[in-house]
Amino acid sequence: MQVILFLADGFEEVEALTVVDYLRRMDITVDMVSITEEENVKGAHGITVLADKVINQIEDIKSYDGAVIPGGLPGATNLRDDHRVIEIIKNIGQRDKLVAAICAGPIVLERAGLIVGKKVTSYPGFEEELKDGMYQEKSVVRDDNIITARGPALAVDFAIEIIRHLLGDEKAEELKKDILY
Repeated sequence: MQVILFLADGFEEVEALTVVDYLRRMDITVDMVSITEEENVKGAHGITVLADKVINQIEDIKSYDGAVIPGGLPGATNLRDDHRVIEIIKNIGQRDKLVAAICAGPIVLERAGLIVGKKVTSYPGFEEELKDGMYQEKSVVRDDNIITARGPALAVDFAIEIIRHLLGDEKAEELKKDILY
């Protein structure tokens, strides 16, 4: 099981790193991928993270079982405006693989055309940018292979729902027990 998590300058640190940490605890390989030529990516709150690779080093997109888009600004807009990210997200989503986005991140899924007729949520204020979806004011929303969540405080719930989608209820409950959730 292998997932890609995109990092752009201005990403929301807790949303990205909570997902990476919890997925790796469940033995899911997560490649943190910088969309620049630099492996060091600075988050929205000044925390610099060392990515596993840069986007041009991705060799086989079909090896990925999913993709995760963290929020944060301008991180989410940087991801939305990168044509390579959009093409990769489209490829993964059109193969009915997991595509997950939190906070402002769902704007990337909108740009990729993946939320047409799908139930979605986001950080409050992004509803107008998600016109192709069916907006829900819920903490975490799953519609088939699309998972979206509202914001930083929900990073744990978001990660658990990703694990539930990829590995099933038993593994999601195992993680919850392990982290004292």
